[in-house]
Amino acid sequence: MGKRRIGVVGYGHLGQYLVQQVLANDNLELAFVWNRTASALDGHVDKQYILQELDTFHEREADLIVEVAHPCITRDYGERFLKHADYMIGSPTAMADVDIERKLRAAANQNGLYVPSGALWGGEDIRRMADRGTLQALKVTMKKPPQSLKLNEPLKSKNDAVKDTAEVLYDGPVRELCPLAPNNVNTMAAAAVAAHNLGFDNVQGSIISDPRLTEWHVVQVDVWGPGNIADDTAFHCQTVRRNPAKIGAVTGSATYASFLSSMIGAHGKGPGVHLC
Repeated sequence: MGKRRIGVVGYGHLGQYLVQQVLANDNLELAFVWNRTASALDGHVDKQYILQELDTFHEREADLIVEVAHPCITRDYGERFLKHADYMIGSPTAMADVDIERKLRAAANQNGLYVPSGALWGGEDIRRMADRGTLQALKVTMKKPPQSLKLNEPLKSKNDAVKDTAEVLYDGPVRELCPLAPNNVNTMAAAAVAAHNLGFDNVQGSIISDPRLTEWHVVQVDVWGPGNIADDTAFHCQTVRRNPAKIGAVTGSATYASFLSSMIGAHGKGPGVHLC
């Protein structure tokens, strides 16, 4: 088999990391790199790899297209990407839009739509429980310092008002949260995809702005299975992940390696929506 050709959409910190890793991997080949601000690529990416117009992506014949830019890329190009290649959606918050989710699932009838697990610990276990119908409830709680949260209103104003103590900015369905925090809650979106029997409306998400967190992002995942949740006799698994992160960083450093592993594993599963 030849090398897998990877197209990268977005050249922020994560995009730069992925491009470097693709070029260093003997089993991968860089098909293209596109960035909204093309000048950011000058002097950093060989001209042969730079894609000037995203509308011409199909000419590069990528096997896998990886989005690490913004949810609007999936809104505008997701269906088209899936007609020509497998697609790994780095901003799965886009799928919180009911129409976009429906169109993507329908478009994934020839190639695979891959959703990276990111900072979601136990994603495959959650998916297996959803497959069996034993997953009753799921909640993802994210704690980050105020400077690491890029939010839309009304959450932005609430976060700006945080001073010395931790504040809960949101607690409710993930579907409603995603458009308010599209850069911060991809882990929650991945959880909603894994928990397909619950979906975006029934998976719960909570964002806590905590100025005391100077070295970490914290992701807590609570899963409830068989039994009675009301009287606390149901199966319950709680995991807490501390991800090293500098103040102001949207993504923790450990997530980069996790995303790379997802990208390498995003192939061979055929049509449909897959957690990777």
